[in-house]
Amino acid sequence: MASRGRLGGAPAREDEPRRDERAEQHAPAPQGPVLPPPPPVYYGVFMQGLVQAMQTQAHTQAALQAQLETQLDCLDGAYERCIAGKS
Repeated sequence: MASRGRLGGAPAREDEPRRDERAEQHAPAPQGPVLPPPPPVYYGVFMQGLVQAMQTQAHTQAALQAQLETQLDCLDGAYERCIAGKS
């Protein structure tokens, strides 16, 4: 079984730091304050909020579509129907 050594086949000296140790020594220090970890996300609560947002979006889209169709009716020459619907 072959021993693990350097690329040239020469083993690393004991007084020389290993590659992973050198990488840790040169890692940049964090800038600014260290923030605490974010609070845990509860899947059920997240899904409830997502479903509620999607339902709200669907209702809003339906209302906007109805409003757009009403405005298009007024522009298409059905002015009498448009005026009659507003009074």
